[in-house]
Amino acid sequence: MYKVLIIEDDPMIGDMISMYLGEEGFEVIRMETGQKGIEAVKPFAPDVILLDLMLPDMDGLELCRQVRTTLSVPIMIVSMRNKVVERVAALGAGADDYMCKPFSMHEMSARVHALIRRSNLYQNAGDNTRMNQAVRYDTKPETDEALLADKNKITLDLQTRSMIVQGQLVETTYSEFEIMKCFVNHPGRVYTREDLLQTVRGFDSYVTDRAIDVHIANLRKKIEDNPKEPRRIRTVWGVGYKFVY
Repeated sequence: MYKVLIIEDDPMIGDMISMYLGEEGFEVIRMETGQKGIEAVKPFAPDVILLDLMLPDMDGLELCRQVRTTLSVPIMIVSMRNKVVERVAALGAGADDYMCKPFSMHEMSARVHALIRRSNLYQNAGDNTRMNQAVRYDTKPETDEALLADKNKITLDLQTRSMIVQGQLVETTYSEFEIMKCFVNHPGRVYTREDLLQTVRGFDSYVTDRAIDVHIANLRKKIEDNPKEPRRIRTVWGVGYKFVY
């Protein structure tokens, strides 16, 4: 049984979502404050989090950032805020999807299923041959031990969906990891924003050109020595981005 943590202070909306998902076979708990939501994350171990942005004790974006620093659980924002800049800010904070109230319960359920399905696909990817290997910038075959021991390289572990930068584990969102995987698999190739949109579309339901720029900015903060003067993820003006090593 998949588990859903709802962090929503509106009792009518919270109860309605809880009832609907419960009838679909999910194990659901709801917390009415951000602090209680944070405290429930680890013991409950949800498969997906539905998060309201306007909570009585804290900003939902800050809560999203806190969760994302330690966990890669899918987070879907459910909010009255419907401006593009607000959706982009949520994606930048680590959210994986965004729904504006009011919404269709059927669509909400479909998105929850999609988030969990995508998450499980990554976790169970070890069945594929390539998923048992780490991916690095160069093409020389190496052992996993050698890859992890190389402090000067960035390593993507496709089995655990983790990124190691200069020997340090760096958390990424699902969309950031997918973009980085494209870059690492094809260094030097110029990706248009549309290319990257197609990479993450279906997971970031409200993904836009601007959201891609936010993902790129976040990745630069995580892998560049100086994000303001990026040397690895470079902008190709008028086209998109490319990765160099």
